[in-house]
Amino acid sequence: MNCIIFLRHPILKFAFLLSLIGNNVGAEIYRLDNEEDSVVGQIQKTRASTEDTLLDIARVNGLGYHEIKRVNPTLDTWLPETDREIVLPSRYVLPMGLRKGIVLNIPEMRLYYYPPLAKDSEPSVITYPLGIGREGWQTPYTGTRIIQKKKNPAWHPPESIRKEHEEAGDPLPKRVPPGPDNPLGDYALRLGLAGYLIHGTNKPFGIGMRVSHGCIRLYPEDIEELFPQVKLKTPVNIINQPYKVGRLDDKIYLEAHPYLEEDEELFRDNLTSVVKMIVDLTGDTDYQIEWDLAKQVIHEMKGIPVLIGRLNFEDVGVLSEDGESTDIQAKGISLQLETGITE
Repeated sequence: MNCIIFLRHPILKFAFLLSLIGNNVGAEIYRLDNEEDSVVGQIQKTRASTEDTLLDIARVNGLGYHEIKRVNPTLDTWLPETDREIVLPSRYVLPMGLRKGIVLNIPEMRLYYYPPLAKDSEPSVITYPLGIGREGWQTPYTGTRIIQKKKNPAWHPPESIRKEHEEAGDPLPKRVPPGPDNPLGDYALRLGLAGYLIHGTNKPFGIGMRVSHGCIRLYPEDIEELFPQVKLKTPVNIINQPYKVGRLDDKIYLEAHPYLEEDEELFRDNLTSVVKMIVDLTGDTDYQIEWDLAKQVIHEMKGIPVLIGRLNFEDVGVLSEDGESTDIQAKGISLQLETGITE
């Protein structure tokens, strides 16, 4: 991912962050050389300086708040310890399904964009963190398309939102013009669902949280990068995959994110969807899965790909990355297989 430089002086640090965003460093493009592989990126680490907040570090590294907090739970959000090592969960299992256009995985709070293939180009994917609709304002799970692109959009808050603000003592006008007070930010992509947009924000600290009224928010620099790439009629698939299964070579990975509160009965400690994804992934190929570890992954929901099995493997244990057999139960905390993260 992006290289990070931490500056001690708060004014210099603010100027640096602005220059980094202004220079449009951009999200990493992951090449998909093997169509059967579905794990991209690497877990990385960095260190905090005196003036950094966890929100700053998340933003510069293309992460949402809950993504980074989940794997660094003891760090103070506003005052992380100086020079404290911080884990960056920048490895991803791609959502299962068609790799075309935009995929919005709502519980993961992450967008995946598969650019159209140009002549002689390789398949690739770019990913950005999201802010999503809070409970009661869910984004519907469906397929749709981009039907309009708008730079410097005005916001016309619907009656339901104006009523909510009125009751809270914070009345809204019928039209909010472009500018710093506009919650849509500088760019908006309208979906073929009445009232739903993918847009920027004037409150970037809400990325990686449930804060919107159902629309999809991106960091200002991310929507600025995505906007010119996305064409009208680009397909958009909105999905609900808190658990994702993928492969890299002969290794099988499971990545689990917290499900939305309203989906607790559907997903809580439920391996059914994981089993189905493994069957879909492996087809007729033999495989070996450490099921106790899979249960632990979906129980802990760290949001990090964990090696849970292999294709064409006949032994009882699961192989670690160095190829040696690992007695997972004897290890206790199994999530260290891939990440090196300790509880």
